[in-house]
Amino acid sequence: MTGNFTSRLKAALTGTRDAELVFLGNFEVEDQWARGEMGLPRLGFGSGNVIVNRMDEFALLLAGKGDHVVLKERPDADYLSHLEELGFDLPGMLVVERQDPRSTVTQDALEDRPVLRELGRLGARGGVVCAHGVSELEERLAERAGIPLAAPSAAICKAVNSKIYSRRLADELGIRQSRGWSCTGLAELDAAVEGARALLADGRRVVLKDAFGVSGKGIEVVEDERRLDRLHRMILSRARKAGNDRVGLVVEEWVAKRADLNYQFTVGRDGSVHVDFVKEALTEGGVHLGHRIPARLTERQTAQLTEVSHLLGGRLADDGYFGVVGVDAMIDPDGGLYPLVEINARHNMSTYQASIQEAFIGTGSTALVRRYPLRLGAPLPFGSLRRAMADLLFDPARGTGLLINNYATVNAAASPGEPVPGAHFDGRLHGVVVADSADRTAALDDEIGRRLAAVAESTRGEGRG
Repeated sequence: MTGNFTSRLKAALTGTRDAELVFLGNFEVEDQWARGEMGLPRLGFGSGNVIVNRMDEFALLLAGKGDHVVLKERPDADYLSHLEELGFDLPGMLVVERQDPRSTVTQDALEDRPVLRELGRLGARGGVVCAHGVSELEERLAERAGIPLAAPSAAICKAVNSKIYSRRLADELGIRQSRGWSCTGLAELDAAVEGARALLADGRRVVLKDAFGVSGKGIEVVEDERRLDRLHRMILSRARKAGNDRVGLVVEEWVAKRADLNYQFTVGRDGSVHVDFVKEALTEGGVHLGHRIPARLTERQTAQLTEVSHLLGGRLADDGYFGVVGVDAMIDPDGGLYPLVEINARHNMSTYQASIQEAFIGTGSTALVRRYPLRLGAPLPFGSLRRAMADLLFDPARGTGLLINNYATVNAAASPGEPVPGAHFDGRLHGVVVADSADRTAALDDEIGRRLAAVAESTRGEGRG
């Protein structure tokens, strides 16, 4: 069930719709792009990083039959069987022998000789790597294995993904954006802080963003001058310790919005631009939580986003970029658009839903792309969850239910070995809830959440006799 999107992606990246791709789900590649960049102080990673690293499994449903996916661990066998029952043609799997939970799939593959040899074999017969995003690590992997990357250079990808690039491009193209400043040096930061101070004095809020922040990291919403000055001093102190005056930040007015949007287009090697989709994004505190399909847009709003997509795509092609582009946007309280909040020069969460949307979310269907938090006392096999959730899982004949598109994140944070009584860990189930109306989708989502809570409770031994 290789969909039109995957075929179009292959054509855009390689020039042919039947290319052999090796997908690499190196999520939060921004962490690599941010290395050496001076921005906001960041806290160390927690268990969430372990879960994010197992998002590599999303690539299973983006790849098609004849393609391949590099994975940190082999997926649950019952989950694979479930996907095949739904009609998915699963790709070949290159699984590392020993994965480090705190490493990305790229880092694990770099240390795995059998995977490197197989990548080299695939490269010799024409295969190419399609990564979630390209940093120097992915370039190193491709070079070491002897397989080409179907992407621009890491330097181009990093430059395009910067929030500073997005702001400057919006200025250049006359695209509406919130008032703000790009800061690549301390003098620009000083000027931005003074501009932000004037906004605060006028009763407005401002936000400071790392140029390469992602998923709520590297973002600070500021409501008073005291907090602004404290952040300013912290950044100045870090810059002095580093011995240079470079920074990578944007400072913007925090504007009112009615909804967040995410739209995607693909830029071909030949400079062509194809608009893939627009979705309403569900966010909280800057963290992506899912999507609503279809987005609640007027024809005028849709037309405006299409126009901006072609405008941006042409400019990105001029700068040497090709591949998937995700753009965050907003609708203001009066229905006006902020069409360019930031550019993501990589795959997006919605990219991995493309084959599901093409196959199962047709006209007359609505969907919620969701992630459900779980608190588990022991690893939860897919077979156990399937038995407990059978009547709620997606049924193609019925056209409704929960279609699970990543199961690895459920047990990613479990400790190795036998479960320890009383020891709990956090998991996350990713899926797409489909029904024939927004109300029924919401009701199904609520029931799924309740059922999952009961399943999770059973693994903790709570509520028993």
